[in-house]
Amino acid sequence: MTTLTLYGREYCSLCTVMREQLAQLAPLRGFIINWIDIDDDDDLEDRYGELVPVLETEQGEEICHYHLDVAALDERLAKIR
Repeated sequence: MTTLTLYGREYCSLCTVMREQLAQLAPLRGFIINWIDIDDDDDLEDRYGELVPVLETEQGEEICHYHLDVAALDERLAKIR
């Protein structure tokens, strides 16, 4: 099963929305979400800063940020499989 990583912050409303959307899509599209709070890691804070939420593949390729792009997600999942 494919694992995608969602980088964000606990207090970020955009992060919460994307996290909820992905939770609904995960069983339908066959992927697992790995949530990482960037505030727990200085390197991630420097890397992502105000871009969160950021959704990436296991290889670190960005799928989307700020808002969930379902078309981009589906396109990337099709390439991974």
